Formats: sequence, C-alpha cells, structure tokens
Amino acid sequence: MKNNTSKSETKLDTKLAHAGRDPANFHGFVNPPVVHASTVLYPDSQTLVTGSQKYSYARRGNPTTDSLEDALKEIEGAAGVKLANSGLNAISLAILSCVKAGDHILIADTAYGPTRHFADTVLPGLNVEVEYYDPALGAGVKSLYKPNTTAVFTEAPGSLTFEMMDVPAVAATAHEIGATVLMDNTWASPLYCQPLSFGVDLSIQAGTKYIVGHSDVMLGTIAASEKAWDNLHKLHGAMGSHVAPDDVYLGLRGLRTLSVRLERHEKNTATVLNWLKDQPAVGALRYPALESDPGYEIWKRDFSGASGLCGFDFTKGTTEAQAHAFLDALTLFGLGYSWGGFESLAIPVRLKGMRSATPIDPDLHAIRLHIGLEDPEDLIKDLEQALDKAFK
Repeated sequence: MKNNTSKSETKLDTKLAHAGRDPANFHGFVNPPVVHASTVLYPDSQTLVTGSQKYSYARRGNPTTDSLEDALKEIEGAAGVKLANSGLNAISLAILSCVKAGDHILIADTAYGPTRHFADTVLPGLNVEVEYYDPALGAGVKSLYKPNTTAVFTEAPGSLTFEMMDVPAVAATAHEIGATVLMDNTWASPLYCQPLSFGVDLSIQAGTKYIVGHSDVMLGTIAASEKAWDNLHKLHGAMGSHVAPDDVYLGLRGLRTLSVRLERHEKNTATVLNWLKDQPAVGALRYPALESDPGYEIWKRDFSGASGLCGFDFTKGTTEAQAHAFLDALTLFGLGYSWGGFESLAIPVRLKGMRSATPIDPDLHAIRLHIGLEDPEDLIKDLEQALDKAFK
C-alpha cells in the first residue's frame, strides 16, 4: 500500500480498509490470496533444521491468516492476535493461557452462557477455582481477590442483561496483584471499543458475529497486550489451533465493511427501540446506548458506538405462553441463537444476575433482539403485528 500517512495517524475506518494487506507483496492484487496449504518446503536442510524461514507448517500460520491477524493487531492496538475456530474457542484459549492448576479466576456473573459452561465443566478438572462476581462491583471486586487469583474475566455489556460494568476500574485493581484481565468485547466489536487501551490484557471477539457479518462462518479472535502475548502465542501453538483459509478470507472480507454495517445496525436499533418503548406490553429496554439506561455513562465513556444487539422485558404478569406467541408470530425476525449478521433475530430469555442499578425480577419474561439491516419500518410492523397477536 503506497501511503505517506503514518499508520498511527489514520482513523479506524481507514484502518479497516487498509490494515493487513499490501498489494505490492502479491503482484498488485488488492486482496491477499487465499492460501490452501499444509506442507511448506524448505530450500535446504540447514534452513529446515534451524527453522529460519517465515513459514514452517501451515498450522502455525500462512499469508492468509497473517493478513487477518495483522489487521486486527493494528485495529486493536495489540502486541499480537491469534485466530480461533469460534468465539467460545477464543474464550477458552484465552482463559487457559493465563490460568494453571491451583489458580483462582473471577468471572462476571452475567457472562455468556457457554463461557460459564466451560468454566464450570473444564476448569475444575484442571484444579482451577472458579468464582463468579457481581459486575456492578467495579473496583470493589478487589475484595474477592485471593493470593492465587491470576485472572479476571469481564464482559460488557453483559450477555442477555446488557448491564455495563466499569472494566477500566476492574483492570486497575487486577493489575495491582499482577492478574491478567480478559474481556469479551463481541457486542461492540473492535470498531466501537478497544479494551487494550484501558487496561484489558486479552480482548476477545466472536468474529462469527460482526467481523464476519454474514452468518456463514465460525471464527474467534484474541488480541493480546505485551503482558499476555507470550503465553497466548505459546498455548495457541501447543493446542494446534488453526482456522481454515476460506473462513479467514471471509473474516477479512467482512472486516472491510464493518464500519458501514455497524452504523446501519445502530441506526436501525435506535429507531426500533424508540417505537418499542411506547408499547403497553413492553417494560424495560436493555441497551446501554439509551440515555435512560443505568449503564449509559459508562458506555459513553468507554465505547464509541453501539451494535444491533438489545433486549426488552415484557410487563409484569406476561405469561410464557404470551412470550412464545409473540415469537411465533414474527415473520422478519428469525428465531436463532447467533447474531451479528445482516438478518434480524429474536430469542426468549429468563434473566438472572443483577443490573448495575436495579435488581432483575427473575419471574419476568424477556426477549433478546438482534436488529439487522432490513428497513426499520418493516421491522416495526413485524413487531407490532406479533405483539397484537400475543396480547390482544
């Protein structure tokens, strides 16, 4: 890329378009090639036995994986980035890179369900003590630290509940005891939040969601600080993790349009929620970018934008049958667990844990929505007819 502008001077939108590619290295082609490979040949035996060439075996990287890792390294401001087979695989690799037998890890109580499942089923077998903490504690989480606490896992906003937590405050206290700080940053993507800039050591993305953006690839990413990079790099190699080059290529393709897609997701979500707030059957809205949200000030401080994932509670007294009738009446919203693609989705949720300001009634029925790239007026019409069928 011919460019007289320093990379450090360019803004994120520009980095999304240019990072991780250099046409001069590939005969002028704009996109890096998709390298399908396993074996790498060496020019002579000395190079082979000393490993003194860039690529040794495709599992340890090739020009395609390098392109996406280099792009995310620049965007996240990381010492290095590693790819994983899925978001959950990225989470598990990141956690395993900073805990060992006898250690204690703290995990936000409202973290992604599969994260909790991994922590509850795998870590105890490795003699790692798991403890969940109230995300509203902020710096107060230090009261839970033990002599063997080596890692603190955060997620913002919280999965399903969408409460914000003061991640910089948590990071500051964790670093006082030398613990590694992890953050699941999938909701905002690396475009709207760069956790390493405020103390996080391992920034994790389910790239399946917004980085890929088209609901057709499983991908995870881990961006590491200088402190966390060496352990992550070694573990990633030892575990034999590798993402297929075609999937990496689609991640690269999605990355180039991340900004324009997220801008539309955010705009559509604001329109839909502005309508939802006035519906009689709808109670609290769950979306930290709303000024009415208890976590708004933290979101405004730490994030530069919002995505399309949000939630709302039905009013007290709504039955499970009504909640399911609403979901079954939707026509434009698919019923599915993922999100981040171009399409709108909905799932029922039963909330647990606690918001940073108000307790959650466990008897309330709630809905998680992903607002896609459709025309928001059509989405509103679909929600309206579904509410009518369920409640009238």
